[in-house]
Amino acid sequence: MKKVILSLAMFILFIFMLTAQEEDGPVLTWEIPSYDYGTVYTDDLPETKLAIVFENTGNQPLVLTNVRACCGTRVTHWPKEPVMPGVKDTIKIEFNLVPRPHRIRRSVVASSNCTESNNKVFRITGEVVQREENP
Repeated sequence: MKKVILSLAMFILFIFMLTAQEEDGPVLTWEIPSYDYGTVYTDDLPETKLAIVFENTGNQPLVLTNVRACCGTRVTHWPKEPVMPGVKDTIKIEFNLVPRPHRIRRSVVASSNCTESNNKVFRITGEVVQREENP
């Protein structure tokens, strides 16, 4: 009988520990973790306006307090109202690519009340190259 009670107590303690580790709060999750333009050519540059989709995968409202970008990237829209759990929303950005060979390295940082991290980074990469001419 003691073994049964001890086993039951251990099981209840184990379940309690599992539920205690679950964090409550909002969680900002990018729909895709980053965006890669790949290789683009100086004579055929793509449109550089992006809509970065995210979701609140937590269980409380997500509040973005600031969204900033680097390297001449403009943030044109981000939600100012709380994003409810299970809801998707969008951060819109735009930037210019110069028609010369270079690496594309941009980042957008969303500051929020996310329980995982107050600052979530979205990265934009790629490379602009000169098209080889055929002789």
